[in-house]
Amino acid sequence: MPAAEELHGTNKLVDNICRLSPDLLAEACQHILTYLQGQARGVDSAEISDRFQRAGVRLDHEALQNIIRFLLITFRSAGKNNLSGDDLVLRLEEGSNKWSKASLQVLHSLWSEHGALVHAQQQVQTMLSIGQLVDIQWKLGMAVSSDTCRSLNSPYVSLLLKIIEPSGQICQRSFEMTIPQFQNFHKQFKEMAAVMETV
Repeated sequence: MPAAEELHGTNKLVDNICRLSPDLLAEACQHILTYLQGQARGVDSAEISDRFQRAGVRLDHEALQNIIRFLLITFRSAGKNNLSGDDLVLRLEEGSNKWSKASLQVLHSLWSEHGALVHAQQQVQTMLSIGQLVDIQWKLGMAVSSDTCRSLNSPYVSLLLKIIEPSGQICQRSFEMTIPQFQNFHKQFKEMAAVMETV
């Protein structure tokens, strides 16, 4: 995208953010900061959209998603770089000259209050950068032909795991197990679940 188009897109986005009352902007930011502090599973854009509509702010779906994405990226980047409230405002002003003073004050205030917690959560996530299992599917099959397997007509279990990588991207992993391997796998999962309930 050429620089002029990018600047126009940023300015339009900033105009939409500045259309929000300070209270409404603070509420939207609070949703995002709660997520970035690890206190929510995600950012509920439908809830934010409903709140905007109740307040009389009419934005199309794409404009709303762009605001949420921009605030999420802005706060995530500020957390990664451990910015102060003043540094955050300075970066925002460098990106666009369309910011209203009231909007910048809201962002400065919220970041000054929550920035250290977001930074700490990001450091923890970096240290614990493992995927999160979100779905598991299995099916029972029967081996009927193989180049390498001598014991045909033996049952097996095929597993498909969906995992959210630390980057946020969902990937799939699949593998097969014999019935005894699957039974052992199941037993270990039950033991893990029992331990998790005691935590």
